[in-house]
Amino acid sequence: MTFPRRLFAGLLLAAAALMLTPLGTQLATQPAHAQMSGTERQAVEEVVRDYLLENPEIIMEALGVLERRSQERQESRQREGLSEHRVALEEDPAAPVLGNPEGDVTLVEFFDYQCGYCKQVSEPLQTLLREDPNLRLVMKEFPILGPASLVAARAALAAQRQGGYEELHWALMAHRGQLTEDQILDIAEDTGLDIARLRQDMNDPTITEQLRSNHALAEALEIRGTPAFIVGDRLLPGAVGLDSLRQLIAEARAES
Repeated sequence: MTFPRRLFAGLLLAAAALMLTPLGTQLATQPAHAQMSGTERQAVEEVVRDYLLENPEIIMEALGVLERRSQERQESRQREGLSEHRVALEEDPAAPVLGNPEGDVTLVEFFDYQCGYCKQVSEPLQTLLREDPNLRLVMKEFPILGPASLVAARAALAAQRQGGYEELHWALMAHRGQLTEDQILDIAEDTGLDIARLRQDMNDPTITEQLRSNHALAEALEIRGTPAFIVGDRLLPGAVGLDSLRQLIAEARAES
């Protein structure tokens, strides 16, 4: 395994400070320019190199610590972001809401109609809505997989104005394979929507602004792909299974 030179140099100095106590104390108390001469540094690096060659597991241990700390920092940022953007996530009046609008637990989903994993969780979500009368599902259109994704998102949001969002949403999710604009409009027509009106509403600037806001919100929360679910103060990327969603909803309900 090859390690970045900067990371390896950092490990060398950290190990030197730990192993060579007097010198380590000196390193901690003196300014950087006065810490070591070239000869001293070379001697330290030789000692550390020999030690690491004899104990290579230390490198993996150190990398594990770095990874855990990085994960903890990311989770902390996410919790802060979820708290800061709670209203935009859960109470945006423009966002479609499925299930019980007055439900006691809110589940938020960022999704794309061309995302295979989003389609995979479509049936589990419908199952949740059928079995949990107090679940509130907030839909965040997040078209990131090409022009057809954007057309589908616009069509779905435009369908909301005809009271047909939910039916079109599930119909688009049920479609297998890549979407085209003609297929999207055909699916919309099959659900009973007025296509002339739909086309007009799809170009409404307020829909453009709504999608822009969803993208900005996803960026603020470091959401890079779909699907992504939010329940309370937890953000879960990827295709979360039905049992896991049930458990998360139950935990959120118990904490409320």
